[in-house]
Amino acid sequence: MKAQAPGNGETASRKPCPLCGKQSSEPHSPFCSRRCADIDLGRWLKGNYRVETDEPPEDPSDETEREAE
Repeated sequence: MKAQAPGNGETASRKPCPLCGKQSSEPHSPFCSRRCADIDLGRWLKGNYRVETDEPPEDPSDETEREAE
């Protein structure tokens, strides 16, 4: 199945859902359903996915000192 690419009128293949592999649906793109989108969001919120950085971890004691000021 082909989907219309935004803006240029050309068609582009839809990629499969990154969680279950089913064909993605337009309202939930890039996921196939609201369920898969919610599962992915939950994984981000729980910290299962992380963006690697070179910064050292934050020290929680620094925040409490700033709030006291």
